[in-house]
Amino acid sequence: MAEIGIFFGTDSGTTRLMAKKMAKILGDVAAKPLNVNRISVEDMLAYDALILGTPTYGEGLLPSQTTGVKDGSWEEFLPQLCAHDLSGKVIALYGLGDQNKYGHRFANGMFELYSALKQAGATIVGDWPTEGYEFSESRAVVDGKFIGLVIDHGNQPLVTDERVAGWLEQVKSELLAVHA
Repeated sequence: MAEIGIFFGTDSGTTRLMAKKMAKILGDVAAKPLNVNRISVEDMLAYDALILGTPTYGEGLLPSQTTGVKDGSWEEFLPQLCAHDLSGKVIALYGLGDQNKYGHRFANGMFELYSALKQAGATIVGDWPTEGYEFSESRAVVDGKFIGLVIDHGNQPLVTDERVAGWLEQVKSELLAVHA
């Protein structure tokens, strides 16, 4: 079994595309990325190292049936996951956002994951600098940095691959250390 599980919630597919990019870069240490609306909690709990991704919907919401995701997503899955003690799990987060259209709540959905996972005992790794982004407010900024990789592929597609590769280089050793 691969050492890093990659899971995402999405409806439009860009979050899935980023997960696939990450899996390709990580190679054999990463499992095939899976949508949270197609797995059980046990599927995710089988991994001690996780990369979790989400877009932001509406006023900083996670994707869900209430935001129009027919088969459900993070809003439905997260309470089931966080009903478990996540101590010992090392998790890196990535979030998608649109800093031009939603700069006043940029990538807020990622904070919803972060908050719930921390409360359940998980260790979150992979903070990312805010430099190079233009936004007015984001709950995903803690102590002056994003709580994970933020991707604005719609407005900054030319830096997406560089950001993904740089972030993975940063978090890979932290994620694999859980198996050391």
